[in-house]
Amino acid sequence: MTIAVDRRAGIPSESLLGDLVLAGAFALLAIPTAMTLSVETWSSESGAQGPLVLATGGWLLWRLRDEFKQEGKPGNFAICIALLVASLAAYVFGRAFDFLTMEAGGAYLAGMTMIYARFGGRLMIKHWFPFLYLAFAVPPPAYLLDRATQPLKQFVSHISTDALAATGLPVSREGVTIFVGQYQLLVEDACSGMNSIIGIIAVTLLYAHLAHRSSLRYSLLLLALAVPIAVAANILRIITLILLTYYAGDSVAQGFLHYTAGFFLFALAILLVFALDKTLRIALSFGGFHDHTT
Repeated sequence: MTIAVDRRAGIPSESLLGDLVLAGAFALLAIPTAMTLSVETWSSESGAQGPLVLATGGWLLWRLRDEFKQEGKPGNFAICIALLVASLAAYVFGRAFDFLTMEAGGAYLAGMTMIYARFGGRLMIKHWFPFLYLAFAVPPPAYLLDRATQPLKQFVSHISTDALAATGLPVSREGVTIFVGQYQLLVEDACSGMNSIIGIIAVTLLYAHLAHRSSLRYSLLLLALAVPIAVAANILRIITLILLTYYAGDSVAQGFLHYTAGFFLFALAILLVFALDKTLRIALSFGGFHDHTT
């Protein structure tokens, strides 16, 4: 069997065998990382959006498969090698020292490099959104998340306790520790809002891309308004957990209902983003704004 080889890139061009080799090489990196993510991140609230991002991001790329096959040209060989060395170095370092962000980031960059090697940069730049969107599957560094989370934990616990105290409920706080009746609650990272912000931004990005693909200004406006919605949803979550603790006991509030409230309010926040989109489009249409979407 004869395989057409592009001399500039040094990779099999328009060949099923070449595609299978690239897919197999990526699977060797991605499968162990996915197994680690499923245990350490995806099974918790902090990374629950990961599988959704991968599934929908893969679907977005699958929709472009015909255009990539017809118009794709192999990428520059030197750039491919440089990117591959950098991605593999990050992957090996992250896996060796249990630095999950670097390991997943290395696998992500390796995947992007393989796509560039097979189809070139022009189509990747033209269809940049799926590649940016898939980056949300890479968990952020824990130390950065902790630093960003701390002010949010203070803010949401302050608003929640003040709102309930105004109703006469015996609730107070000290830092991120909340006291209600005889119970004491600690506002954890999952309740701070940062994880919901990451998940809601990812979903809003996907929605804005599909519904308002050619309207960048409007999509950015919708994205900016999604952030306070995520924070408000977490304030409601903390209020709900405080009320459950006070009236039903700590075992009820910290059991099944703890996670149920989190997923319910996340879904509510997404619905609020959709409703906000409809409201904004109606309001802006009266103001002479035209949303040119595909």
